Amino acid sequence: MSERLEDIAQAMVAPGKGILAADESGGTIKKRFDSIRVESTDDSRRDYRHMLFTSKSAMRNNVSGVILFDETIRQKAPNGTPLVDIIKSAGSIPGIKVDAGAKDMAGHPGEKITEGLDGLRERLKEYHKLGARFAKWRAVIDIADGLPTWGCVKANAHALARYAALCQEQRIVPIVEPEVMMDGQVASHGIDRCAEVTEWVLNTVFAELYDARVNLEGMVLKPNMVIAGQNARRKAKPEQVAEKTVRCLKATVPASVPGIAFLSGGQSDIEATHHLSLMNAMGPLPWNLTFSYGRALQAAALKSWGGKPGNVAKAQKSFTHRARMNGLASQGKWTKAKEKRAA
Repeated sequence: MSERLEDIAQAMVAPGKGILAADESGGTIKKRFDSIRVESTDDSRRDYRHMLFTSKSAMRNNVSGVILFDETIRQKAPNGTPLVDIIKSAGSIPGIKVDAGAKDMAGHPGEKITEGLDGLRERLKEYHKLGARFAKWRAVIDIADGLPTWGCVKANAHALARYAALCQEQRIVPIVEPEVMMDGQVASHGIDRCAEVTEWVLNTVFAELYDARVNLEGMVLKPNMVIAGQNARRKAKPEQVAEKTVRCLKATVPASVPGIAFLSGGQSDIEATHHLSLMNAMGPLPWNLTFSYGRALQAAALKSWGGKPGNVAKAQKSFTHRARMNGLASQGKWTKAKEKRAA
C-alpha cells in the first residue's frame, strides 16, 4: 500500500467500497450492547469487533477502511493477532478516532465544541506507529431557534482544520466530519433549513482548511446528507434528499477532494443506502460518493450476534449483506429488488 496521502485517500473512497465506523466510545457501545442484553467488557467488545473484521467477503470487497477507537487499535484477537493486522490482511486500511468528544461550548448555550487538540501531534505519532493511516474528527452542529451561531460554526471549523493539518504532518489522512444534526435537541427543521445550514458549515470548513494549508487531495470529507430533522412535520422524499445534497456539495466542495463518505446520522439502514445510491445515479460527479456508516452497517449484525459465539456466522452474513448493498449504492446500482433478493 502506498504511503502517499493522496493514494491512501483515493483507496478509502474506491468504487464499490466504503468505511466501517467501528469507533464507538465506551458509552455508545454500552448502549448498543444493552439493547441486546450483553455486558460491555473488554472481551465482549473485542469479540464483537473481531467478528466484523473477520467477515472476509465484506472486508475484502466492500470495506476500504475501518475507524477504530483507542482501545481497539491496541487489542489482539483471541489467538494473539493484533486486530490492526487482521484489518490489513483483508486489504482494508486501519484508521483512528482522535477527537475527545463534543463538549458544551462556553458562552453558547445549546451548542457544542469538539475538544482534543492538546497533545494531538504526539498521539498521532503513536497511532501511526500502531498502524493507523487515517484519522477522524467529528464536529457537531445543531439546528434550533437561533442556532447554530456563527461563533459555534467558526470555532468547530477552525478545530477541524487544525486537526487536519496535524494529521497530514504525521502522514495520516484526515477524515473531516462536520455533522449538521438531524436528531438534535429540537430537530423539527425542514430539509431547506438543513440545506442552508449545511452549505454555510461546509463553506466555512473549506475556508479554514485553506487557511490551515491542508492538502485537499489528501483528505476525505464526511458530511451529513441534506435531510429534514427527525421531528419535522414533513419528511423529504428520497429523491429530494439526493438532489438537495448533491446541489449543496457542488456549491461547497472543491473538485480536488477525492471523495465524500457520508455519515448515516440517524437514518435507517435502508434509507442511508437508498439515498446514497440515488446520488451516485445522478453522476458524473467531481468526487467519489460513498459511505462511512456505523450503526447503519452494524445494526443487523449486532442483533443477529446477540453476544453468542454460535451466532457469529449468522451475524457475519448480516454484516456482509449490508456492506454489499452499500457497495452497490456507492456505484448507483442499488435497488429495492436487489435488496430483497439478496436478503
